[in-house]
Amino acid sequence: MSNSKYILVALPATIVRSGDEDEAFNALTATVSPDAGEVARFNIPSFKIGTLDALVLQADELAKVDQQVESAVAKVADVLRNVCEAGRAGEHKMVNDKPIDQYLRNFTWNKVKYRSERSIGELIEALHKEVVLLDNDLKSKYTQYQAAKSNLIALERKQTGNLSTKSLYGIVTKDDFVTGSEYLETLLIAIPNNLEKDWLKSYEILTPMVVPRSSAKLDQDEEFALYTVTLFKKQIPEFVQKARANKFVPREFTWTDNGSEKAKQEIDSARILERKILNETLRLAMTAWSDEFMAWIHIKALRVYVESVLRYGLPLEYTSAIIRAPNAKAAQKAKKQLDAYNYLGGNAFGRDKKGNIKNDIPGDLMAGDTAEYSAYVYYEFEIA
Repeated sequence: MSNSKYILVALPATIVRSGDEDEAFNALTATVSPDAGEVARFNIPSFKIGTLDALVLQADELAKVDQQVESAVAKVADVLRNVCEAGRAGEHKMVNDKPIDQYLRNFTWNKVKYRSERSIGELIEALHKEVVLLDNDLKSKYTQYQAAKSNLIALERKQTGNLSTKSLYGIVTKDDFVTGSEYLETLLIAIPNNLEKDWLKSYEILTPMVVPRSSAKLDQDEEFALYTVTLFKKQIPEFVQKARANKFVPREFTWTDNGSEKAKQEIDSARILERKILNETLRLAMTAWSDEFMAWIHIKALRVYVESVLRYGLPLEYTSAIIRAPNAKAAQKAKKQLDAYNYLGGNAFGRDKKGNIKNDIPGDLMAGDTAEYSAYVYYEFEIA
C-alpha cells in the first residue's frame, strides 16, 4: 500500500488580478484537479524578519534542520513498528491527539509552545533543541527495552532449546554429581548424536586424571545427548578445551538445591521487566511522535514563510496551502498542474519545441537542498 504524499505550496496573491489572498487560494484550488489531490489552507502567521542576508542564511539552516528532524521522526516510526503488535503502529501515530491527516489539513501555529513574536532564528533553535532532546530520551529508553527483550529471549531459549543450550534443571538431579570432594568434580557435556561413539571411546583419554567409566547418559533429544564425566578439578580447563576441539559441548552448570526455583523466578522477573520497559517505551514513542511531528511541520511552515519572503518580497501578500495526494502518481500530476505558475520564474523557465516547460537555470546557480528548482514555493514530503 502506497503512502500519502503531501505538498506545501505558496503563491503570491498576484496570481489573480484583484491581488486578494482568498481569491488567490480559490485559484490555486481550481488549478489542482480532485484526482491529483485535496487542497486545504495552510495557515502561517507572520514572523519577525531581520536583514535579507540573515533570511538567506536562515533558509539554508531550515533546509538542514528539516532533514535532521525528518530523520528523527522516521526513527520514532521505526520504534513504534518494533514495539507495537504487527500492523498496529499506525494507531499510535496521533499528533496532538489527532490523526495525521486531520492535523495537517487543519494546521495552526502553536503559539503557546512556539511564540510567533520570537525571531525566526530563535524559533529554529527552539524547535531543533526540542527534537534533539526527545530523540535522545527515546534512544536511551529503546536501548533499555532492547536489552530487556534480549535477556528475556535468552532465558526463554534456555527453556526451549536443545541440550547444548537449555536449562538443565528438571533434567539432572543432585545424585548425578560428585559432591563434597576436595579434588573431584562432575562436568556435564552435550554430545552431538552422531559423535556419541567418539565420546565414549575418547573421554577417558582426553586428559589425565579422568575417572574411568564415570560418564553416564542423562538425557537425549533430536540433536544432542547429555553425559556426565568426573575428573580431578585441576584438569578441568584442559579437558574443556580438548572437549570443544572434538566438537563436544561442555555445559556451564553448578548444582544448587533451589536452582530450579531460582531459574523460574529469574524468567518471571525478566518477563515483568520486559513488559514494564515495553510500556514505558511505547508511551515515550507516542509522545515523541506527536511532539517531533509537530516540530517538523512547524519547521516546514517556517521554510514556506521564509522562502515566500525571499521570492515574493515585502509586504508579503500570498496564499499557502497543503495538498494531500493519495500516491506518487497523483503527486506528479498535481506538480504538473501547479507548473501553470512557472511564469513566476520569469526568464528562468521557457518551453521546448514540444511546448513542455523547461528549466533554463544553470545547475551551479541553484540554491537550497533540492536538485529541482521550482518557480514557486513547493515542498513535497511523505508520511510513512
